Amino acid sequence: MKLMAFGLGYSAKAALSRLAPTEAVGTTRSPAKAAALAPLADMRLFDGSSETAEALRPALRGVTHVLVSIAPSEGPDGGDRVLPVLANALAAETSIVAVAYLSTVGVYGDHGGAWVDETSDCRPKSARSVARVKAENEWLAFGARTSVAVSVLRLSGIYGPGRNAFVNLADGSARRLVKPGQVFNRIHVEDIAAAVERVFATRASGLYNITDDEPAPPQDVIAYAAQLMGVPPPPEQDFETAELSPMARSFYGENKRVANGRSKSDLGLVYAYPDYRTAFARMWAGESWR
Repeated sequence: MKLMAFGLGYSAKAALSRLAPTEAVGTTRSPAKAAALAPLADMRLFDGSSETAEALRPALRGVTHVLVSIAPSEGPDGGDRVLPVLANALAAETSIVAVAYLSTVGVYGDHGGAWVDETSDCRPKSARSVARVKAENEWLAFGARTSVAVSVLRLSGIYGPGRNAFVNLADGSARRLVKPGQVFNRIHVEDIAAAVERVFATRASGLYNITDDEPAPPQDVIAYAAQLMGVPPPPEQDFETAELSPMARSFYGENKRVANGRSKSDLGLVYAYPDYRTAFARMWAGESWR
């Protein structure tokens, strides 16, 4: 396996570690991050411009698997950042057998707390989610055009080592916002890595929700983490009167329960962290939350 990872961030690093490819190329926009990530992959600078794309072309030779973890551009011409400048170069690499595009369950928008699956309507409300839908379609069209297996993995709220409720409680940033009826799904980063491994192994194509089994109120999640830590949870706050950034408030404007059955039946994915209670108990006991 020669892996091309567009956007070697939190989730992509976990996938890279699990896949252990023979060769790996990664991209970032920051020279400082490129230097820090150099032990993991052959790092290249890429920001979606034609200049950085041209410099990246030689590294694409012989790539067998592509992982895309770059946020799309927003605005009237928004969408994927890779394909506008590298579609022809990627299509020319006949060694590529599979692409995994990391998307988000935000593409479903608001369903009033109802269950959604991959056949449900997408009702994106935010500009970033509208751009995600467009990017998903661009990658699926690329797969249809080139006969490369392209899977779109729709991820729920990502957590894992260094990024979780324990960390937020420890640094004092945890909040228990209460909005009646509001639930969110979550996904541990290691289950994302396992999903990437499965779509590559099965040469899967299409849409897959990668999410836990238990959509839950966010205030309950914080309370459970505090219980495990043996610390008092922060007081509950009314969502309507809480001071929040526009982005944070926008997340609460979308309420849905996301089903993961297709990832289990079609990919054979077995979730190591199927719900937040199981995950937090393991993370706290094993000190894998830091």
